[in-house]
This record gives sequence, C-alpha cells and structure tokens, in this order.
Amino acid sequence: MTSRDYYEVLAVDRSASESQIKSAYRKLALKYHPDRNPDDKAAEEKFKETAEAYGVLADPQKRARYDQFGHAGVTGASGRPDVDTSIFSDFGDLFGFGDATGGKRRRGGPARGTDLRYDLSISFNEAAKGTETTLQIPRMEVCERCHGTSVEPGKQPETCPQCAGRGQVRYQQGFLTVARTCGQCRGQGKIIKHPCTNCHGQGGLEQSRKLTVKIPAGIATGQQLRLQGEGEHGSAGGPTGDLYVVVQVEEHDFFRRDGDDLWCEISISFPTLVLGGEISIPTLGDKTKKRKVPPGTQPDSRLPVRGEGMPRISGRGRGDLYVVVQAEVPTKLSAEQKELLQQLDDTMPNKCSKPQTRDTSDDRPFFDRVKDIFG
Repeated sequence: MTSRDYYEVLAVDRSASESQIKSAYRKLALKYHPDRNPDDKAAEEKFKETAEAYGVLADPQKRARYDQFGHAGVTGASGRPDVDTSIFSDFGDLFGFGDATGGKRRRGGPARGTDLRYDLSISFNEAAKGTETTLQIPRMEVCERCHGTSVEPGKQPETCPQCAGRGQVRYQQGFLTVARTCGQCRGQGKIIKHPCTNCHGQGGLEQSRKLTVKIPAGIATGQQLRLQGEGEHGSAGGPTGDLYVVVQVEEHDFFRRDGDDLWCEISISFPTLVLGGEISIPTLGDKTKKRKVPPGTQPDSRLPVRGEGMPRISGRGRGDLYVVVQAEVPTKLSAEQKELLQQLDDTMPNKCSKPQTRDTSDDRPFFDRVKDIFG
C-alpha cells in the first residue's frame, strides 16, 4: 500500500471530477503499464500505485472515507485498500492483456465481501476496566429464498448474447484492442431474466443485527478490534468480509494518558513541599494511594507511583502514574498568619530587599521554626 496521497499520485486536485480522475488514470496506466516497460521494476511499482489510487478515488464511497479518514479509512484486513478490480474494466486490454491490474479477469467468479467499519466511543473508565457492549450493525444478509444467487428458485441465469459470457465487448481503436464492460450484463457474462422475487435480484437484503463485543482493558484511541466474518457477504460463494470496530476513548477530567502511563497534577501546601510529608493521590477506580513527599520538593517536580497507570492491553501489568506537584498558594490569610509568614520571609536567604535583623534569641533549627509557623 502506498503512503503517498492518492490525489498526488494521479496529479489531480481534491475537487477533481470523476471524468478528470478517469482521464488522469488512463494517461498514467498507458505510461507505466508493464507491457510497455518490460523488466522495469520502477514502472511496475508506479503502475500498481496508480491503480491503487484510482481504485479508491473512482469509488464514491471509498473516496468519501479516504477524504475523511485518509488511508486508514480504506485499508482492509490485508493492510491494503479493498479495491474492486472490476472498476478497471474500462481500461482493460489496452495492450491485449486481461485487465488494467495486470491479471486475467474472472467474470462472475467468487468475490470476497466488503469489510465494514464501526466507530465506537467509550468512556475513559471503560477503557481502563474493559467492558462489553452490544452493537447494532446493518449489512446485506444472504437472501433466504435464492441463497444469494439472485435468481428465482428453479430458474437459471442465461449467457449474455452481446458478450457471449465474456463480460467485455472488444473492438479495434487504431492499433489498439480496447475492451469495455458489457453494457447489457454489466460485466457479469450472465443475464438474469427471472430475478428472485424476495430480493429483486440483489442476492441479499439489508438487515440489522446485534453483536456483542468485548473491549479489553487498556485499549486506546485509534486501536481497532477485528470481528472476522462479520462484514458484508461475498458474492457467488465468496468469503464474508470482516468488521473493524475502531475505538475512540473519551478524555478524563483528572488524568492525562500517555501510552500506558497516566499523568495528573496535585497542589501541595508550601510547608509540605518544604518539610516533606505524605499525601493521598487519587488513582483509577476511585481509590487513593499514599505517597511520601521528600523535603525540599520543588513545584513541577514529578513523583512516580509505580503500577497505577492503565492496564496494558496485552494483560501483562500496568503502566505508571506520574504526579506533577504544584505549590498551593492560599488567597486568604489572617493577620497572625501574615505576620508569621513575614517573619519566615525575613529569615530567608538571597532576599532582594534590604537585609533585616533576625531575632537571634531563637536558636532552634530553621525547619523547626517553620513547623511552628504553619502548625
């Protein structure tokens, strides 16, 4: 899968029309096709990149997902975009080959169902503890009457008389042999004259189903859960696609997440910062953890609390919690408190104002005098 912007690959604007995208692809496909560039690996890669970009931008739904989510919106289970190669039929056999992707087209054969995406928003606490939720997923279910064949039971599809079952109509254009999708059978090679009366020839009916999904503890925003076989049904007996549940975790009012670690800020009184002490720190699950504050702790210092972060999604332990301490500055003081603080300030070194004479009658250590001031 290319990491380049698909519009950049085709050299078109993001507002380009379908005809402009089609024209740009045709020009590049002719330029880089392997038949014109034998043994040229660079040209082959360019051709694949061009086909990949066109496969997304030529499909209105895939293009809308790409415009909204980028490459993540069109990436399938294989790690590559789920591109339906039938969209390249208009450019097939430009040089006598099967189709513009370089392979031989198999008309009407089994095709894998489309992958589905579901965006799920959960709370921070649900991500921390894990949860189980029920999803309502709409998808095309196989018609119970025709079992996905699109044909009324007892009837059979007929070979298309216009393309003789090939799915393509070929004609000469100068020195080129051009193949276009058959307009009568739409590339299927078959015509259904007796469509199923239940699904009207669609082979399936859109229905909504409920799925119970377990969300593991420690999941983070952007991570996805793959539910194999819960996507759209395949055609002509092809395998079912997958469902991808993409998780969005809501922000927490107090904790900030960084990977498996958590961060928070706590205001601590000046005496505790200076003298040291013990504080209670909130943790996940509405519990508190005791943590010692060393004497002389500075504002913005980081106090680690090991093993109190988010659970690791692997199930092996937890991250850490980091507490950033801030000095709690009181806004209302009594006259006595102000006087005591002034006395403390007068004893502090490196004062910018004129030095004050300290009362030397109290010869106790400095921290003992501070304890008396703050109680």
